[in-house]
Amino acid sequence: MFDIGLFQTLVVAGLFLLLVVAVAIAVLLLRRNGAKPAAARGSDAVPDPQLDLTRSRTMLEAEEAASGVRTEAEEYAVGVRAKAEAQLAAVEGARREVDEDGRQRREELREQRLEIERREQRLADREERLDADTHDLVERGRQLGVDKAELETQRRSLAEAEADHQHTLERIAGLTAEQAKAELIAAVEHDAKRQAVILARDIEREAVQQANARAQMIVVGAIQRVASEQTSESVVSAIHLPGDDMKGRIIGREGRNIRAFEQVTGVNVMIDDTPESVLLSCFDPVRRETARMTLTELVADGRIHPARIEEVHERSKTRIEAQCLRAAEDALADVGISDLHPALVPILGSLRYRTSYGQNVLKHLVESAHIAALMAAELGLDIAQCRRAAFLHDIGKALTHEVEGSHAMIGADLARKYGENPDVVHAIEAHHNEVEVKTVEAVLVQAADAISGSRPGARRESIEAYVQRLEKLEGLASAHPGVDKVFAMQAGREIRVMVAPEEVDDIETQVLARDLAKQIEEELSYPGQIKVVVVRESRAIETAR
Repeated sequence: MFDIGLFQTLVVAGLFLLLVVAVAIAVLLLRRNGAKPAAARGSDAVPDPQLDLTRSRTMLEAEEAASGVRTEAEEYAVGVRAKAEAQLAAVEGARREVDEDGRQRREELREQRLEIERREQRLADREERLDADTHDLVERGRQLGVDKAELETQRRSLAEAEADHQHTLERIAGLTAEQAKAELIAAVEHDAKRQAVILARDIEREAVQQANARAQMIVVGAIQRVASEQTSESVVSAIHLPGDDMKGRIIGREGRNIRAFEQVTGVNVMIDDTPESVLLSCFDPVRRETARMTLTELVADGRIHPARIEEVHERSKTRIEAQCLRAAEDALADVGISDLHPALVPILGSLRYRTSYGQNVLKHLVESAHIAALMAAELGLDIAQCRRAAFLHDIGKALTHEVEGSHAMIGADLARKYGENPDVVHAIEAHHNEVEVKTVEAVLVQAADAISGSRPGARRESIEAYVQRLEKLEGLASAHPGVDKVFAMQAGREIRVMVAPEEVDDIETQVLARDLAKQIEEELSYPGQIKVVVVRESRAIETAR
């Protein structure tokens, strides 16, 4: 690489040196010219001191100037040389970098060329394999064609042999193939039905033996969750009036008072011909109780108008909230729980106005907590944790009107949100087997819940609904063919079906019991479980004379 700046510097230095040499030559010539006149004059010339002094001074000044110029030229030459050497070193370094970069590029190109050669070799090998595979596939296709032709020949031979065999069988048996098929299918179908019933009976017996405990827990959960017969008793409150004229004041001019009352309270007011009484209907028990308290105060005061309704309703809501809070605090003190999250206390207190089959839910929780604590003490478990889980297991019922889902899952989410122990949360969500039971505490909560709900006197149902359920139960059983008599026993918890022995055999009794149980589950609503017993009795009677 040629550097133009270095070349220019060298040229300038050379010119400067030539200038210095020219000055030196001029000084020497001056010295020589000054000496010659003196010699030429010889001895006759008279020396001029002033001229000699001037010449001497001029020569000294010229020598000094030449010396200074020479010194500056030497210094400048040294600087130029150093600069030229530095630039030469830089040029040399750049040349080495360029050489190194070129070497690396050549190395990379060599590696890339090797890689390309390797890839080309692999592609060549792959092409060879593909050619071999293609040849193999062509050979196999040819062989498959030969095999297919042979199979087609064998198929035709087998079809002819089968036709001859069928013709021979028809001739020997005296039946056509369709007739033989029909008889065979009928016999196989009958045997299959009997085998299926026997197998189903064995499977059911084994399932009952292995899963009796789990079935009981599921049935108890169904008892607690189904409350259709209690709807008329659970969602209506009656308000006594001092006179029938109060009904008109409740309705108000053009119905403005009753519309304002229903809009403010969210409760339906039913005014009929019943003397001195009105009904409040609402599925939310807290809202219904608030409306009952509001209407009672309005009737006692006598002043009924929209503004007064709103004022009394707000006051009744405050009183209801205070009562719910007091009920929750009393229940917590009764079971010995003092560290419940404050947000759960009012939710728990609202269960004071919630019933299940006539049983107060808050009292049911307290009772379940005591039962669970007693059983935990007998089994050597954590008494406090079992009591807490049983006490909170139905807390989700307070929010079933506001949140979608079962009360078990709602209660579990609520307990989890406010930092309850994971074992307590699991016991709440598993007490109706909506999730798989994994802890002993969860099983204990299920047992305490079942005991509290099924003890005598804990729950009730109306006589009318009870009679209707028994009549429907007997009617379902009587509609099946072969049924002779039906008896509903044990308050509808068991039904005994007597069948005619000449119409129903032992296998069909199993089928009848299973079908009847399934029909009851699909068409009836009932608490607990119903046991279906099908009785087939054969009697041989003779008279001795």
